[in-house]
Amino acid sequence: MNYARFLTAVSAARKPSPIRMLTELQMRSPPTLISLAGGSPNPNTFPFESASITVTNGQTVTFDAATMKRALQYSPSSGIPELLTWMKNLQKDLHNPPTAAYTPEKGQMDMCVTTGSQEGLCKVFEMLVNPGDNVLLDAPTYSGTLAALQPLGCNLINVPSDQHGIIPTALKEVLSRWDPSEVHEPGSTAPRLLYTIPNGGNPTGASMTAQRKKDVYELARQYDMLIIEDDPYYFLQFDKQPWTPTFLSMDVDGRIIRTDSFSKILSSGLRIGFVTGPKPLVERVVLHIQASTMHTSTFTQLMVSQLLHSWGREGFLQHIDRVIEFYRKQRDAMITSADRWLKDVAEWHAPSAGMFLWIKLKGISDTQKLIMEKALEKEVLLVPGGVFMINSNEACPYIRAAFSLSSKKKAFELFCLLCFPVVFRL
Repeated sequence: MNYARFLTAVSAARKPSPIRMLTELQMRSPPTLISLAGGSPNPNTFPFESASITVTNGQTVTFDAATMKRALQYSPSSGIPELLTWMKNLQKDLHNPPTAAYTPEKGQMDMCVTTGSQEGLCKVFEMLVNPGDNVLLDAPTYSGTLAALQPLGCNLINVPSDQHGIIPTALKEVLSRWDPSEVHEPGSTAPRLLYTIPNGGNPTGASMTAQRKKDVYELARQYDMLIIEDDPYYFLQFDKQPWTPTFLSMDVDGRIIRTDSFSKILSSGLRIGFVTGPKPLVERVVLHIQASTMHTSTFTQLMVSQLLHSWGREGFLQHIDRVIEFYRKQRDAMITSADRWLKDVAEWHAPSAGMFLWIKLKGISDTQKLIMEKALEKEVLLVPGGVFMINSNEACPYIRAAFSLSSKKKAFELFCLLCFPVVFRL
């Protein structure tokens, strides 16, 4: 693929940081190397000596004095090698991407660590989106995505979707405005980018079927588009495995950029995410990291790396099973409460992944006033659906309820209280 056609002028102009390259060269060199090149502070001046972190299974992640010095120092912009290697192996095991065996020019799979998947998304958007570009997404969608895209001055085009994600026939209809034979012509306005959350979408809880992914991928091939597969809820799927194949697993062209996150399964505060995609594009993301955040916290990367290596792949997946079971029970409790109090005044689909219940209130055109005034008066707080729309000022009858932190008792009380302002129609 010709990846140059997708790059913004800013991304294409990025050059490697000479200092970052020297720093990373020094880290790969033997201890016998004599170097006065680095501008790193002397770790002997750091006030932290060691650390021991207890894991829920009784294991400990231990930083002795030498490890602590490394943990508090600069590290490679792409991520520390041992964490990247572990994650690359996991991606290959889980998704078996065809691009893993490709040459870099053809779109060989590569990865980098980002400070949460949000940083990865922002840097991917800034790499690919010019002012005036047409960008496809299935709204309602994650408000953080809208916040990252809208300031770039692009035109966001909504692709209709339902509880199973993007509707391929609707995407085909949207794309019919352009001739696929002309997408490479100078001045073509054909979209070059499609964004979607394929599992447990935020806010809708929608999850795409395998057939829909195949159909969407074929349309992306026809119109030479890249697909951003934003999948932070991949490990929160409630159906029995094997799970639906990912876009990455069917990427024969090298047109998938995938973002993953540890926020939902290890810790949101550690801020560790990953970008997986064609090497020429991942390298552009790393150049942006070099010039901005420089790298994700070495301390948190080492902590997570030690944990993953001590668990091994099987231990990690056993942890995932426990997390899934917890959130499945949370979802079921919220559905039970919604069935008890809201079935006559609202409608919803039980999500098969994620953390959210997307509720449409009957007979109410817009939930903004209901939630921010009437419901809040009863000490009930949910998210009005309008914040997830491309135009947040349009009336929206939906609300988002998160079941991640709710107890069965809280969900029961919340929907009971919400029922009354809904019933009385404000």
